[in-house]
Amino acid sequence: MPKKSLKKLNKNIAVDKKKVVDGDSYTAKDIYVLEGLDPVRKRPGMYIGSTGVDGLHHLIWEVFDNSMDEAMAGYAKNIAITLLPQNRVMVVDNGRGIPVETHKQTKKSALETVMCTLHAGAKFGGESYKVSGGLHGVGVSVVNALSSWMKAEVCRDGFQYAQEYSRGKPKHSVKKTGKCGGSGTAVTFEPDPEIFEKISFDWQRILDHIRQQAYLTKGINVSVIDERKIEKAKDGLLLRQSYSFYFEGGIISYIKYLNRNENPKHENIFYLAKEVDVDSHKIFVEIAFQYTDDIQAKEISFANNIHTAEGGMHLTGFRTALTRALNDYARKNEYLKKEEEGLVGDDAREGITAVISVKIRNKELQFEGQTKAKLGNPEARTAVETAAGEGIKEWLEKYSRDAQEIIGKALLAQKARKAAKAARDTVLRKGAFEGLMLPGKLADCQTRDPAESELFIVEGDSAGGSARQGRDRKFQAILPLRGKILNVEKARLDKMLASKEIRSLIIALGAAIGDEFDEKRLRYHRIIIATDADVDGAHIRTLLLTLFYRYFLPLIERGYLYIATPPLYRIQMGKEIKYAYGDSEKDAVVLEFQKIKSQKVLLRQGSGGQAKVKADAKKLKEEEKTETLEETGEEQEGKIKGIEIQRYKGLGEMNAIQLWETTMDPEARTLKRIAIGDAAEADRIFDILMGDEVLPRKKFIQTHAKAVKNLDI
Repeated sequence: MPKKSLKKLNKNIAVDKKKVVDGDSYTAKDIYVLEGLDPVRKRPGMYIGSTGVDGLHHLIWEVFDNSMDEAMAGYAKNIAITLLPQNRVMVVDNGRGIPVETHKQTKKSALETVMCTLHAGAKFGGESYKVSGGLHGVGVSVVNALSSWMKAEVCRDGFQYAQEYSRGKPKHSVKKTGKCGGSGTAVTFEPDPEIFEKISFDWQRILDHIRQQAYLTKGINVSVIDERKIEKAKDGLLLRQSYSFYFEGGIISYIKYLNRNENPKHENIFYLAKEVDVDSHKIFVEIAFQYTDDIQAKEISFANNIHTAEGGMHLTGFRTALTRALNDYARKNEYLKKEEEGLVGDDAREGITAVISVKIRNKELQFEGQTKAKLGNPEARTAVETAAGEGIKEWLEKYSRDAQEIIGKALLAQKARKAAKAARDTVLRKGAFEGLMLPGKLADCQTRDPAESELFIVEGDSAGGSARQGRDRKFQAILPLRGKILNVEKARLDKMLASKEIRSLIIALGAAIGDEFDEKRLRYHRIIIATDADVDGAHIRTLLLTLFYRYFLPLIERGYLYIATPPLYRIQMGKEIKYAYGDSEKDAVVLEFQKIKSQKVLLRQGSGGQAKVKADAKKLKEEEKTETLEETGEEQEGKIKGIEIQRYKGLGEMNAIQLWETTMDPEARTLKRIAIGDAAEADRIFDILMGDEVLPRKKFIQTHAKAVKNLDI
């Protein structure tokens, strides 16, 4: 990174020298070494989760987290992430700069120690970072170990220093490369192709993650620049993709962003920022929430800016405080009578969009497991419950009209919950006796071992008939659905359970639904959605995915839900039959068949004489002209001489043998396992596609219309 880049980030930004006192010093003595770096390349999954797309992007997050730690500590205001050609990424901040003097323990530069030693950093002791996201301290050294090349540049004390590395080992000692103003660190790395399956950085994934982090640390300017593809405009200017995130409102702005496609129930957004002392544990609590007319709750929690996807103590504290505050307000203002049942947690949270963020001193921070997905600090629950309880009570009194809207929505949710419970109990009673009261349309399998069993959910009686005949009865069950099931995105549970098709599915699965879901009672560990390859089939598939995501989420999290991929084409030449799952595969099969025909002509050259060879060659040339593929799938059928192409529009068009060979045979089929990479993004997409608001859906269709191929209308 050129010196001017660091200078640019430092422009008009100066570190407050008063902050650099004994307790806030950041020198080589603050770097603590725990163990070496060797295991990282042998077992990269232990440190970054996987060597797939998630692990690849995790490299960026680790380097970026170091810069955000400087921002959280109050020493950095600007951070820039740049995607460079040759799969390189550069992260620059205007923080204090990594120390470069000799480390007392390693006898090497502190910069080299940080970059080349696992568990070496200022977050294991001292006071340099009271609060940070990169708690484990493996970040930048792991990135170094998993990069074929890396370069670190530091601007500190008026000079610029640099060091390059290859697969975790320094190529030379730390060099003083010149003078510079201000301070900061620039890290550029190139992921190692020996480690990662595929190196391709996703622009949208990076934007989504960085945007979230920028919301959590208000007043920080974060830029994301893509220089992999630069275009030159007519006026000579270079055009590149770039975004800058700066949110003065912090998590209030985040709530507005999350609710951008929703209809808020109240205008004023609740906000609380308070430091709470719990038994000498100082915890900073920040909360914002707003209710919408949705029936789903969106609660996103963070600890030291780390997204705790599984919640934890801080989320539990918030939920307890919210339910208690709403009940107290409802009884005080006679929305609830003393003898009436109070609101439960689900009633209080229906339609809420909430962000809960806590900041805890590093040495006190406790996560459950290595993934940092759940916060384990008991004092965090007390801190959040105390702060939120007082804050929500005051807010409800101050904004009485907003409070009335929230209480009204919660009471409606309570009424719907009671109706849903009665309907659910009825459905579950019908399915109480396993094997005796299963849906009549279900063709069950013989085995009773869920690990061996699989359920095919098929579209219509025609496909159901073929599937029943073609299946292996020992372990494959078939449940045909008639028509399109109810869109459950905006339907409450009582209305949903009135649907005959949904009731049949619930009873067939045997594990109840929603909060009462019991995985131990699940009758199948492979649930396969098999719908037609047309618009109606795609719609039915989306409706089923919505149902499973909203009410059977553990099925997806355990990896039990799949989508079958039946072929689109059946291609036959003579007695040889092949199946193709897309246009490119079909074209390849046709080309292969044409080559076979050409080889047959060559084999006849020795016995047919020169005249016959010329005649065959002429005939083949004429056939090849005829056999030019049309561009549209509909017109291809029957157009190629000697090659028959059939395009399937539904599973019902296949006979039992064809359906088994292509879609049901475990030895030959292709299944797509449904997984959730980003729960918040999945929630947003389901809300756009299946919700009540038309404009967001229209915009989504317009944006992605060009990606749709061979659309049947």
